[in-house]
Amino acid sequence: MTSRKKPPTFPVSPHGNRTVSWQQSQRAGTKEDRMTREVTVSLPPLLAQITLPVPDGMTEELRQAHNAVVETDARYGHALTALNTFLIRTEGVASSKIEQVEASAMDYALALAGKHGNASAIAMVDAGSAINQLVSGSTCGTGITGKAILAAHQTLMKSDPTEVNFAGKWRTMQNWIGGSNYAPRNALYVPPPAETVEMYMSDLLAFAHRQDLDPLVQATLVHAQFESIHPFTDGNGRIGRALINAVLRYRAVTSRTIVPLASALVANTERYFAALGAYRRGDLAPLLREFVSGTRIAAEETQVAAGTLVGMPAMWHDRLETREGSASRRLIDVLLDVQTLTSQWVEKELELTPRSALGGIDELEEAGIVTEITGRQRNRVWVVSEVMAELEELNRRIGARVNG
Repeated sequence: MTSRKKPPTFPVSPHGNRTVSWQQSQRAGTKEDRMTREVTVSLPPLLAQITLPVPDGMTEELRQAHNAVVETDARYGHALTALNTFLIRTEGVASSKIEQVEASAMDYALALAGKHGNASAIAMVDAGSAINQLVSGSTCGTGITGKAILAAHQTLMKSDPTEVNFAGKWRTMQNWIGGSNYAPRNALYVPPPAETVEMYMSDLLAFAHRQDLDPLVQATLVHAQFESIHPFTDGNGRIGRALINAVLRYRAVTSRTIVPLASALVANTERYFAALGAYRRGDLAPLLREFVSGTRIAAEETQVAAGTLVGMPAMWHDRLETREGSASRRLIDVLLDVQTLTSQWVEKELELTPRSALGGIDELEEAGIVTEITGRQRNRVWVVSEVMAELEELNRRIGARVNG
């Protein structure tokens, strides 16, 4: 009989706790909610000066994941600008789904085209914009700043009517996860008090700017600590996951692309949330394993998606029977960058008359390259069918490998 080898642990200081007074700002909920007078809050350890020796059993996995990300960025990041847009949208959708924000492909496409869509679809688009904003600004020269995080949160929450007044601001009230909606009673996790948020974020940013750590380990711990601080009233998960790619950009692991890690995490959210709980108890290993495995899988599947995307324009040109230089052929050359389009956008982008713009779109539609999704005569929106299908397929492939 052989004994099963235990996976390595990655010890870090467990969260402390403190009991503080608490009172509802307005009476609501059950009698127990209204009578709650104190709460035990978590106190994460400070990270700025922490020592992080990587367990021997994870060194090779970290190397493989790192190499997969670097290879993806080097092979496709500069050759295919559209890939970054595609990946940001993939990550925005998946990260939103982790927060149970769901929307149909059609509603999402409408929101991308600026034609409203439902609230969930708009939230997904805003999530992608926030990711792009935070990651693109996190270069070696500028780093990751509190101001940039607040600005990304403003972008994320700007369309949420219940949260817009708190957008782009550190929280000034106690929040909690799980339990009652009206009091931190039976909560799964209670973050540190509001008055400690700025101190904790200052410490976290100092840690995020260190250059002596493995980048993936650093990104994992930045995310875990951010989720423990929970510095916003809402949107913490989406901003916290954006920070993963911000760290990778700051450490120059990526230069143009992002890693669609949320597509791996959404495939098994129970395991992801359990790993965050393990970090709070003093073991980073479960979360690091999730991140390292998910990062490698996401990077490898991104290469598959990139290869598919690169070949699409030539395939589309082969389908058309129109002359060289026609509106439809000129339009093909910019389709990967937009993925959704309107006739007004085509007119402006290609400097065409309304008639020529619609004619070009009609030719693409006849060739099965774009699909009209609004079903009306005015303010129509078309999607680039195969690009949108590949976005969903990338999510599916990553999820299948994570759970395979």
